[in-house]
Amino acid sequence: MPTTPSCTTPLCTTPYVAPNAGDRLPLLIVGSGLAGLTVALELADQQPVMILAKRSLSDSATAWAQGGIVGVLDEKDDTQAHVRDTLDAGAGLVVEAVAQHIAQHSADVIRWLQAHGVPFTTDPSGPEGLHLVKEGGHSHRRIAHAADATGKAIHEVLLDKAREHPNITLLEGWMAIDIITRRHLSHRRPGPPKPAKACYGLYALNLETGHVEAMPAAGVVLATGGVGKVYRYTSNPETATGDGVAMAWRAGCRIANMEFIQFHPTCLYHPQDRSFLITEALRGEGATLELPDGTRFMPQHDARAELAPRDIVARAIDFEMKRHGVDFVHLNATHLGEAFLKAHFPTIHARCEALGIDIATQPIPVVPAAHYTCGGVVTDLDGQTDLPGLYAVGESGYTGLHGANRLASNSLLECVVIGQNAAQVILRADPIDNQPVLAWDESQVEDADEAVVISHNWDELRLLMWNYVGIVRTNRRLERALHRIELLKDEVQEYYANFRVSRDLLELRNLLECAELIVRSALMRKESRGLHFSRDYPKTWPVAYPTILTPIKGREGNSRPL
Repeated sequence: MPTTPSCTTPLCTTPYVAPNAGDRLPLLIVGSGLAGLTVALELADQQPVMILAKRSLSDSATAWAQGGIVGVLDEKDDTQAHVRDTLDAGAGLVVEAVAQHIAQHSADVIRWLQAHGVPFTTDPSGPEGLHLVKEGGHSHRRIAHAADATGKAIHEVLLDKAREHPNITLLEGWMAIDIITRRHLSHRRPGPPKPAKACYGLYALNLETGHVEAMPAAGVVLATGGVGKVYRYTSNPETATGDGVAMAWRAGCRIANMEFIQFHPTCLYHPQDRSFLITEALRGEGATLELPDGTRFMPQHDARAELAPRDIVARAIDFEMKRHGVDFVHLNATHLGEAFLKAHFPTIHARCEALGIDIATQPIPVVPAAHYTCGGVVTDLDGQTDLPGLYAVGESGYTGLHGANRLASNSLLECVVIGQNAAQVILRADPIDNQPVLAWDESQVEDADEAVVISHNWDELRLLMWNYVGIVRTNRRLERALHRIELLKDEVQEYYANFRVSRDLLELRNLLECAELIVRSALMRKESRGLHFSRDYPKTWPVAYPTILTPIKGREGNSRPL
């Protein structure tokens, strides 16, 4: 898997048309995954919407999600059982009221997606005609899925709906740089004073022309996903560079629980494909984890064996790999049979077959990989951040649902519930006037002549995060990582100040911001809990507290127009 910055394939960007004076400002949504599409579709009948994608609209973590989405539909199941499972997986840091709210809406979310045309796998004898599966940490079968490509099925359907809607503008090849706040306004108009902290739009880079546009907006929704690309090995797409978290932090918003990075236990280990996820649903159907010699090991680590929460399974695999000096372990599903595997896991079967692995007769080599960011921009249940007019939904936001470890398949559910809530609040919000904004200043910069600096720093960051801030941590490693991150940030900031911006530069800038947030959060937690395991503090405190980081006043908004 390449560690260098994103691919250099040229993008044909969609033209941006700025609103005229007196026009109703659009809502800007950064990110084209499930969270952003939910907000857009819920708003578009009453509010113009623009969705920005820095790559193609199809590039999102949603499209990579295999397992499914939680739906409490079985009469033998109930929302309280779902809440208990969420609380248990979250290791004492889940906000119970949030878990209650999300669980209570799960059945309605499945029906909402069905109404839009999502083709979930059916079972005539199943609840509401659906085939439900069980994943790690769940006490019941409650995962609705579309074979083993649920995210792709959901994303394609909703993206088609967005393309058809006349009030939704889709912009490909545009990368958001920073949030426009009051300090970016060129002058104050007569009338009532504006709030000191408010969001008026954002600056965005046209990746084809290199031109930076100031985009005024009625509000901004950050739906940019997580920070997986800060690590050497990740199951995330190239888009997962923490853009929303970094922009919100620079704009003055609080960030929470960034130390809790979920490592998915089973990512394919193959020289030609090290970012392909092997869904947890395969273990839910009986696949077992084994050492290369065929010895099963999970029962020695947890009574729930392969169906223990992800943090436990990932640490167990990491322990066994280090103990036996192996580069991977095996996930054995051969006993399920070829017909079953092809019917229920066609994507995995086809991908492995293309790489020379017949999963019906051979175990799958797997390793843990950075998968999900449990922390993010602090929001309420409506996705509202500390900055009026700025919202964060999906993986970029922190509602308190995931605590110290996300329960499988809660992520897609949260995207829809919080996205729908945010849409309702946005519709009720007071309109924001089209304010005069400072233009992006490139008068003191020039074209970059040493792109190798970005490539080298990108590689170094991802490797040091993998080695020093991975599944098992120590204070010494964290302090070394922080020292080097600070030096890299200084180098990149100097580069940012003197050269025209590019996608690779902006993504590296954001990843460094997020890396520092992860490390500082980890250093603040003097215990081991959930996804954060420290050899220096192996015990868990009897009382759990979230890690909240607050920007230093005066640092926020570090953008060119200033």
